[in-house]
This record gives sequence, structure tokens and C-alpha cells, in this order.
Amino acid sequence: MGHFRVYTISDVLARCRRMQGYNVLHPIGWDAFGLPAENAAIERGVDPAEWTKQNIGKMKEQLRAMGVSFDWSREFMTCDPSFYKHTQRIFLLLHKRGLAYQAESLVNYDPVDRTVLANEQVDAAGFSWRSGAKVEKIRLRQWFLKITDFKEALLRDLDILAKDHRWPERVLSMQRNWLGKSEGARIRFPVSTQGLDDQTNVIIEAFTTRPDTLFGVQYLAVSSTHPIAASMAEKLPDLKAFIDATPSLPADSKAGFLLPGIFATNPLSLLNASPQLVKEPLPIYVAPYVLGDYGEGAVMGVPGHDIRDHAFWRQNQVDKETRVVIERSTVATTSKQDVSVSRPVDEVFVHHGVLTSRCGNLAGIPSLEASQKIVSMLAQAGEYAEHADSWRLRDWLISRQRYWGTPIPIVHCQQCGAVPVPVEELPVELPKLEGDWFRRKGGNPLESAEVWVNTTCPKCGEDAKRDTDTMDTFVDSSWYFMRFPDPLNAVTPFAPSAAKAFLPVDVYVGGVEHAILHLLYARFLSKFIAATPLWPSSGCSDNNGEPFQKLISQGMVHGRTYSDPDTGRFFRPEEVDLQDPAKPKIAKTGEPPNVSWEKMSKSKHNGVDPTVCIKRYGADATRGHILFQAPVTEVLQWDEERIVGIQRWFGRIWRLINASQRPLPSSNLSEKPSTSDPSPPPLPPISSFTEADAHIWAETQRTICSVTSSLTTAFTLNTVISDLMNLTNTLSSAPTSIDPAVLYNATSALLRMLAPVAPAVAEECWECLHFSFPPETASAIQNPEINSQNRLRSILTEHFPIIDGSLDVLQSRRQPCAVQENGKLRFAVEIGVPSANLFSPSSGADSPDAGAMARARAETALSKEGRTKALEAWVLGQIEETEEGKRWLEKKRGSGGWKKIIVVRGGRTVNFVG
Repeated sequence: MGHFRVYTISDVLARCRRMQGYNVLHPIGWDAFGLPAENAAIERGVDPAEWTKQNIGKMKEQLRAMGVSFDWSREFMTCDPSFYKHTQRIFLLLHKRGLAYQAESLVNYDPVDRTVLANEQVDAAGFSWRSGAKVEKIRLRQWFLKITDFKEALLRDLDILAKDHRWPERVLSMQRNWLGKSEGARIRFPVSTQGLDDQTNVIIEAFTTRPDTLFGVQYLAVSSTHPIAASMAEKLPDLKAFIDATPSLPADSKAGFLLPGIFATNPLSLLNASPQLVKEPLPIYVAPYVLGDYGEGAVMGVPGHDIRDHAFWRQNQVDKETRVVIERSTVATTSKQDVSVSRPVDEVFVHHGVLTSRCGNLAGIPSLEASQKIVSMLAQAGEYAEHADSWRLRDWLISRQRYWGTPIPIVHCQQCGAVPVPVEELPVELPKLEGDWFRRKGGNPLESAEVWVNTTCPKCGEDAKRDTDTMDTFVDSSWYFMRFPDPLNAVTPFAPSAAKAFLPVDVYVGGVEHAILHLLYARFLSKFIAATPLWPSSGCSDNNGEPFQKLISQGMVHGRTYSDPDTGRFFRPEEVDLQDPAKPKIAKTGEPPNVSWEKMSKSKHNGVDPTVCIKRYGADATRGHILFQAPVTEVLQWDEERIVGIQRWFGRIWRLINASQRPLPSSNLSEKPSTSDPSPPPLPPISSFTEADAHIWAETQRTICSVTSSLTTAFTLNTVISDLMNLTNTLSSAPTSIDPAVLYNATSALLRMLAPVAPAVAEECWECLHFSFPPETASAIQNPEINSQNRLRSILTEHFPIIDGSLDVLQSRRQPCAVQENGKLRFAVEIGVPSANLFSPSSGADSPDAGAMARARAETALSKEGRTKALEAWVLGQIEETEEGKRWLEKKRGSGGWKKIIVVRGGRTVNFVG
């Protein structure tokens, strides 16, 4: 159902833009490689290619049933060699420019899926994003893409995407945090080397954003992968056991292993006149909370000014003081020496302030100034510090030890090393695996495919072996949108002319779960490709190679879930008694289950098959329900029982069309809509509009304005449905005196706005509106000749309605009316503005003739009472034309009515006196 939602959103936007006259490319393809397909195939003992193609076939049936307007002529699969030859081509371009390289690295290894994971694919608790297994750290030689070379551009150009809210701030924030730029300094701590074999010039380098706290350093902590930790672990079994156990520790663990026999020196102690406290040796710990891939894999521990360091210190050095070297800048001082510590020992001051008296000749200096001075002094004293930036972002690890992915086009030769496969030899195709390998569920089958692995070196012609890793599937999905403009190009990924015509993508609809993985990688590859001859225009001068102009992050679809109150086990649908949906019961016990809304999944038994829903309610009703139930960006709680509301709305539209049809043939319109060219008949002059005409047309114009904004700028598609429902109600309650041209034009606009949302319903209603066959000739509809002669253009080829500028004029003919009962406000409605003759006679009013003026005064006296009655009746009729007014007046008449009506302020206030 999640797929149904995202495709419905994109289809509505595509259909709207087509009707507005745009050349719309709304393609479909299949991101078909990856672990899920391979794991599913292994479970069933079948080839992943067969399994994938079967599922694509089923999905295509669902999409066609949805009525989505995809351009199927551009369809492709990323697992097709005709596509992934171009993925391999892009890899070779990266390799040629030094942006694809192989290196030995400590990597994240998923023991369940038996493959390596990128950092982005491991959650904060250390579990695989796909299998949920606890991730292990092992050393392997892997392929990386040098995304870090683009880090400044990836960060800087987020400002482009923030303009006019083109991308959601939530996604921009997630990408900024993942890029993780920190401004600070690298501090170098000399280390005594009694516990190390190599005792020369050992330095621990730590990055910090707070050099001003250097006086407060009380220990150093290194990651379990730091070279010093690795070296000492070879001689210390206890340390090795501790390091081996770190992956199983919780993410917030404050465990530490004190390295024996070595200490660090605070570089401030090497300066003249440094205070005694910085001359104390600093213990060194191995600590799981230190990340090996952030900074230099080491932190300087400042318990007095960092909450995490403080917690670690209190656990590992219970009896030691916590040193405080920064104080609030508001502390009154008469000299630097007066700045003192007055804080409970367990309070951590993490803000900027001024240095305390414990900081020697820097006491009293503000934090920011002190940071600059400390770094400068240490740099001059022997390059012990330097200003630097640190980034969380690491190069993209793309190697996967699995079969179902794009083969890496590299051949390994003992003489020549890693040699790229020549472009003319692409694609390097996956071998067809024979036998029952997929039933064995073991490792990477490419390693044992000897005929495929063994080859010759393209450079020297000697024996060589193919690289047996395949690429992370995100490599495919990070550029495939660029293939859609030119999907049949067999020579290059796409032609520059096609890229210039269609790139960047105008609107991208996708879940927020891809905010980092897919979208960050897509931005990287897009910027790289923009620096090649493939896309020299890069979109435009101020686009900087960004791939997606507008991003809509739709919310997930949640299903109603039933679980056991005692065990938490999720019940299957057949285990729950839903005879009374409002009071579900556990079938076996009769007790009420826990009911919650959860992301749809097989394990929670709360999924919904879209095809079943379509068969039951129709594609249009299902589409309308998806759009109406929640704003696009929020979670949609799937409640099938509410689809009936959309069906009822469609029923009202159908009845409206049939009612609108009757006055058209008998009307005296000078021009009637033609079946071959259903152009709206001209409206009468606005000045001749009756109040009913003005009300209908004003509501139509308001709806056009609101719906257009919702579909093209705000993307609040749920309000599109509510706006169209309101217009349907307005047209359905129109009086019979309505001008037929006004009614037709308003109804036509309603159907054309409905068409992107419910194309089938709109098409049927459109045909009904323009064909009016008498019963005796109804059978003629089946005549092919009549059909061909009276062929009606599809509503989807009509123009989307636009406002005509009349709303301001029409609004001046409307005013608010406060309805009171015995002086108390009951409700407010909008009514017309009464004509001038309901207030004073017009005859002779402007005549300077004395006789005429006298006659006017006499007429005024005689007709005053009549005009008052006429105004009261007119206002009463206006109120009764509104739904709320009609209901209130009916209730009021049923309870005895009223004695009199008082109309004041020209009808803006009406008081019913009981």
C-alpha cells in the first residue's frame, strides 16, 4: 500500500501538469538488484533473476490496475545487462578520475546477510538496517567511492535546495547532520611509550570543537580500532578480550580499559608559565564511545565541560575531582584571580564563558578568544595544534560479497594490479549459476564460478581474475533517474541533449527513509556526472548539478494491528473477531486485544493488498481515499471502512451531472457544448449575474485557485479532495433558476479538476455531460459510425481550469451575515449584497427637478414599510440558501418560529426575535 500511495501522488501531479500544457515525463522502472531479492530467492531455492522477473510481472499488474499514467515505453530494470553496462561505465569514469579506489578497511559486516554494509546502513544501536542483525567489525579489502571529495559542495548546495522550501527542512537537516561538519582544532598529545614497542615520537591526535577547554583535559580515550589499542592488544589478552566484546556493548556504554604503562602529556604543559594542573600525566583509555571513523579516533576527555566525558570519568575514576576551567561570563570579577569555581561537583557547564583562575595567564578571557589564542600558542610552540574541520562523512563503501548486484568491472592481474575492463567489453555480465547453489545459502557464489572468474588481463594478456564483489544497489538507484530521458541509448548512459531537455528532475516523490542513503548518494553522483561530458549543462547555472528540484517526502502507510496484551504477539486477521469492528475480540478467548497503528509489514499481519482493495472499491475510490485521509507528508492510517465516504462523493457528482444535463438541451444558449469540441459556452456578462449565478461562479473560482495551488506549489493533496467536495455540494444545491451557461462552466471546471485524482470517474461523467440521447435512440450509442462521428475528446486532453479574474468583482457582491437569536449569535454565513432599491427608491433620486424630488419624498414615505418587508424576505431567502441556515431555520420553524426579524447594517446582522 506504500507503493500505491507514492504512485498515486506522482500520478495526480503528472496528470495535472499535462492538462496545464506541460510536456510531462512520468516514467517507471525497476530497482531490481539487492539483498531482499537474493535472500528471497535463496529461501525458495530459485535463481534471483527468475524471482525478480516474476515479482515485476505481479507489480506491473497492480500498477496497471491503479490506472497510473506511466510512460511504459521507457521502462527498464536495473538488473538488465543493457542497463547495468552503463552503471559499470559510470564506475569506470569514477575510477579514471581517482574517485573509485580499493583499500583495506575495518568494515561493517552483517553476519545474517553475509555482506558488508556502509555506515549509513547501520543504525545508531549497531544493527543492520536490512536484516536487523548485530553488525560485526572485520578487515577486508573493499571498493570505495570518494564522496568526501564532494563534501563541501554537498553541504553548501543544501542552501539551494532550501530556497522556497524546495526540499523539506527535515531532510535538509538530516543531510547536514550526516555530513557532520565541525569547526575546531586538532590537538596533538605526546605519549610516553613504556608500554609500546616503538618508543619514538608517539602522538595521539584528537579533534575538538572546544580548544578553550584544553586546561580541563583529565584523560584521553581512543577507539577500539586506534593503532595504539591494536598494538597493545597483541600483548595484553585482557585488552584483546575487551576490544572483542565492544560490539556487544550498548551504544551509550561508559566502559573503559585503562592502558597500562603509557601516559599522555597535555601540550599546554610545554608552554612557559603554564599552571601546574596541566603538567599532570593523562591516563589513556580504550573506550567504546569513541568512534574510530570520526576525527582521529581519539577524544580528549574534559569531564567538567562535556556530559559524556563526565559520565565516563565518574564511572572509571570515582575518587578523582572534576576539573572546571570555564565559568559563566556573567560572574563579577575585579581581577583574573577572582574568577573561581562555585559549582556542585556533578554539574557540567557545557556552554561558552570565561576561563577560570586555574588557567594561568589566560584566566578571565572569553572562550572564543581563548580558543584562538590556545591554538596559536601551541602551533608556535611546536605544531601541537592547528585549526581544522572534521566531517562525519566517510567515503562510500560499495563492495558487497553477494551475487545479485552489478559486477565491478575490474580484473586483478599479478603483473598489472587492478585493471579496468575496456569500455567496449561492457557489460561484465553475471554468470548463470547452475545446480543447487542457491539452496546452500552460503557466501558469495561468484568466488566459485571458475569459468567466469578466470580471464585474461586487458593490459598484458596474462592470466587474471575478475573482481568477485558486486556493487551496492544504491549505486544503481543513485543515477537511474538520469536514464529515463534516453532509455534506449546503447552507447552511453544518456545523450547530453536528452539530459539538457529533462534534467534535473522537477518533482521527486519518495519516503523520508531515503533522506540519507539514496538522496545523498544521488546528489553525489549527479554532481560528478555534471562534471563530465554527459551533462555539461548541469541543469542551469545556479543548479550546481543537483538532481531533484522539488522533493516531496510522503509519510508511511500504517495498518491497524492487533496484539496479545500478555505476550505482545501479533495476531493474524483470522485470530481476531471483527463482527463489531469498534470492539474487536481475540477469537479464542473473547478478550479485547491491544490495538495500535503500525507500519505495514508481514510480521505484524497488518498489510493490505492493493489489488483486493481496487477490486472491491475501484481504483479511483482507493486513490481518493489515500489522498484525503492524511496530508502527503504525514503518516496515513489505513482505514478501509472510510472509503465509503469517497464513494458517496462520487455518487453526488454523478447525480449532479445527470441533473446538469437536463437543462442544457432545452436551454436557449446561443452556443451549446459540442461533443467533438466541448468548449465551454460563453458566460453571460458578470453584471447580469443573479445572486445565485454570482455565488456559484465565485465558489468555482475560489476552488480553481485553491486546487491549482495545492497541486502545483503547496502539494496539500488532501485539501484538493475537500475543496472539490465543497464545490460538488455547492453545485448540487444550486437553484433551478441558475443560468445554464454558468452551471455548465462550473460543472466542467469541477470535472476537469477531478480528472487528475479520479480519471475514470471524471471521464465517465465528462461523456455523460456531453451526450444526451433520448431513450428511444440510446441503442445508437453502440453504433460504431455514430461513435466515430461524435467522438468526444478525453477529459484528460482538456485544459486544466484557470481563474478568469472575476473573483474580486464577485466577492464585492457577497458579505458576511451574523445570525442572532434574541441578540445572541448563533452562526455566521455569507450572503449577497442587497440591491440599492431595497433601501431607497431609485426613481428621480438624482433629479434636480423640484417636482421630482417631492414625488420621491412622497414615494419614500409610502413605500418604507414595504421595502423593509422586502429586505427581510430577501435576507431570509439568502440565509435559507446556505446549508447551515437551512438546517437552523427548519429547526426554528419546528419549534414555533419567531415573532419578527430585525435586519441591520445592510443585512450584515439579522436578529430573530422570539
